[in-house]
Amino acid sequence: MGIGVSLILIAVGAVLIWAVEASVSGVDLTAIGWILLIVGAAGALLSMIFWSSWGGWGGRRETVYRDEPPPY
Repeated sequence: MGIGVSLILIAVGAVLIWAVEASVSGVDLTAIGWILLIVGAAGALLSMIFWSSWGGWGGRRETVYRDEPPPY
């Protein structure tokens, strides 16, 4: 799950928790909102952890090979 999907889950969860006043028979929209919010936050956290371990913030890593004779 990427950062974008996590942000969408957080936004949908927040809307279900704080903005929706509807009631559906057999479904607790507030509980579903909390679940989506928590899953989205966990996904965003894991995405950032893995992104930093792959060098997402540090830019590209390049290996430079020099074709020079060894020093004496």
